[in-house]
Amino acid sequence: MRSQQSGFTLVEIAIVLVIIGLLLGGILKGQELINSAKVKNLANDFRVTPTYIYAYQDKFKALPGDDPNVVAHLGASGTQGASPAAGNGVINGNWNSTTNTDESFLFWQHVRLANLAAGPTDVTDPTYQPRNAVGGVIGISSAISGGATPTVQIAGMTGTYQICSSGILGKFVKQLDIQMDDGNTATGSMRATAEPVGAPGAAAVATSGPGGIDDATNYTVCMTF
Repeated sequence: MRSQQSGFTLVEIAIVLVIIGLLLGGILKGQELINSAKVKNLANDFRVTPTYIYAYQDKFKALPGDDPNVVAHLGASGTQGASPAAGNGVINGNWNSTTNTDESFLFWQHVRLANLAAGPTDVTDPTYQPRNAVGGVIGISSAISGGATPTVQIAGMTGTYQICSSGILGKFVKQLDIQMDDGNTATGSMRATAEPVGAPGAAAVATSGPGGIDDATNYTVCMTF
């Protein structure tokens, strides 16, 4: 007797293909939502950080990190910057400083002790430096020299202060600039520079064109205000 081999009917194959299509669509949509949430969190860092400065100034008439009366204002756990003298109206130190006597580093301790931001206040805590939604470092400093090292990280930017956030994929960088600035990562108050981050004065990378932003490459994004 001949054995009969049975296969899938066209209807069954069509059903399987539809199911696969739905699963793929769901996965892609889910990834899109995750990416959108990351961009919103990254944008929120740039929006919220300036409010720490304004709220601290309103409360203590001093800059966080640069407060010469930090102990009186925040208690014995508050740390005053080492050099130059605190109270000169400048948040000294590079935005990504890991030196726990730099004002840009102490900025986070001061705003946390003032209950303006969450996070550890012990400058030796390994989780002290804030991180963004993709694991990069967030930092702030003055964008002008105040007798120490702070100068604008990305060449051509102007403003009193700068916020920088590192480790951001190019595809997120483009979305950030569209949301918060002029859509060009080489102009405006928000710009991107290639990593690894070098000394202040690094060149900005344009959104498109030769050598432009690559979706799969990490960049540091800075905003001045």
